[in-house]
Amino acid sequence: MCSGLRTFNARTKDPRRSFTMLNWLNLLLLLCFANHCGTSAISVSGKKGGNITLSCESESREISDISLISRSKNIPVCQTEECSGRVFKQGNCDVFIKNLSFSDAGKYFMRVYYHNNQTELERLIRTYQLHIQDEISVKTGEELKLDVLLSNADKVQHQSRRSTEWMKDWSRTDGDQSERITISDGNLIISNFTARDTGTYRVLDPDGEILITVTVRESKYPSTESKKKLDSTDKDKTDETMQVPVIYWIMSAGLLVYAALLVSTLVTLTIQKHTDF
Repeated sequence: MCSGLRTFNARTKDPRRSFTMLNWLNLLLLLCFANHCGTSAISVSGKKGGNITLSCESESREISDISLISRSKNIPVCQTEECSGRVFKQGNCDVFIKNLSFSDAGKYFMRVYYHNNQTELERLIRTYQLHIQDEISVKTGEELKLDVLLSNADKVQHQSRRSTEWMKDWSRTDGDQSERITISDGNLIISNFTARDTGTYRVLDPDGEILITVTVRESKYPSTESKKKLDSTDKDKTDETMQVPVIYWIMSAGLLVYAALLVSTLVTLTIQKHTDF
């Protein structure tokens, strides 16, 4: 489509027709650009809970406005770093996003409006593909919950540690691929976690772009609930252990007092005996 737009009938003699064709050409160029014809997205990766920067790579200092769009929604960009929000302008025209979550994954379109040397307003558009990474540990026999089923998620694949193949766990068209998998409130849940469930899980959008990657490991430590129970048991044992020394010290003190009285009595009797003699 883009290559076809380069042709233009310059032989026409009707100025009105030429003007109309020029308007159509501009419209088609705009539609072509809107569909990202001939453009590729800049890949950006960040960790869940971390920060990333979408660099505009513009040297112009006369920036009049910056807009950020994702999933057909306009994302407000604060103009100063003192803002309370998560998205704000940094430096000349870079956009900084902090405290990343899985829901931030996807495609972003940045439009930067600036003035050139002739003070004419121009526009720079860049496309980004944001990929979110995370690592978790799960205890054998427990539940693996992945809150990765975003509105733009098309499929979830799993690669075990001992394999190079990607197995499909879920897709929007076919649903879940295992009896142990359930879907609830945007979460993909795998019951009764085993060592075979460890490895890498990735979420793809309809274009095959990676949205989320989660590395799952087998935990050697008990879960939070199990740890609470163990801590409670250990506390009870500690309380019982603390009661033994108290009783011991009371008995020891009593024996010491008894021994002191006995010694005192023997000394007194000995002194009286020698006095009588």
